Amino acid sequence: MPMPAIAVELQAPDIQPFRASNTGTDYVHTFDSGKPGPHALVNALTHGNEICGAIVVERLLREGLRPARGKLTLAFANIAAFERFDTSNPYASRFVDEDFNRVWTPATLDGPRNSVELRRARALRPFVEAADFLLDIHSMLEPSPPVMICGPLEKGIRFSFDVGVPEHIVSDTGHSNGTRMRDFGGFGDASSPKNALLVECGQHWERGAERVAWQTTWRFLKAVGVVEAGTADREIEKTVPAQRLIRVTEAVIANSPAFRFAKNFTGLEIIPRRGDVIAYDGEEPVRAPYDNCVLVMPVPNNVKTGLTAVRLGRLETR
Repeated sequence: MPMPAIAVELQAPDIQPFRASNTGTDYVHTFDSGKPGPHALVNALTHGNEICGAIVVERLLREGLRPARGKLTLAFANIAAFERFDTSNPYASRFVDEDFNRVWTPATLDGPRNSVELRRARALRPFVEAADFLLDIHSMLEPSPPVMICGPLEKGIRFSFDVGVPEHIVSDTGHSNGTRMRDFGGFGDASSPKNALLVECGQHWERGAERVAWQTTWRFLKAVGVVEAGTADREIEKTVPAQRLIRVTEAVIANSPAFRFAKNFTGLEIIPRRGDVIAYDGEEPVRAPYDNCVLVMPVPNNVKTGLTAVRLGRLETR
């Protein structure tokens, strides 16, 4: 199915000035306050065409942000994919060989396979392992409201509410085809004090995605305490909607190349009644499994056989 023509409203930043770093790893910068505190990592470009995070990290580096306590690492991840970003074909540079955000297990990172993404993940692994807190900045293929992906653990849910944006929090168990950075190591361990969030800031290239990424980053930095509250408050919008938690119960996998949605869903629609048709997988209807079923990040224009077409969730009261 051809991809829709979506305007590229954001300009990809020039990150070349930040290739050389004080860590010895290209495009990864760590700053130590010299004072006790956590190590926070803000990561951009997990996918090469998700440029809102790159705009934020480039701006923080250019403006010389330094931590008031603890350490701050600012990183650009999949540089090879980003270098291929072209506004005339912006969908083409998500990754080079494989999804950078599906390789985050020790077995994969220590294993014999080789790819552009695995080589970069192995280079970033020491920084991910060293971080106490991670914010991984993403955006979405389809136009959809921003969401915070917090994983399945209560600590991730609490952290999302501490950050305070975006409005919608999604608690899920990840993807069947690989492990995300935000679920790696201590981030995915209930007994570890480490914590991680993945923010989906909206459609990849819409202007609002940059604003969501900027606001989320400053709120994250304030929440973990690596910047002075007053410094963060000068950047943070004060009036935001109350947050809502959506707990994913299952993923709908497209088993047929003829998978199609029953309506033009854009995400976070609520299907009111159990049994209502959401989509058709070939000729087989896909129905809501319960009342008030929330559709999380449907991909109507890029459904791939064997992969997730949409996740289904329940609204929870906190």
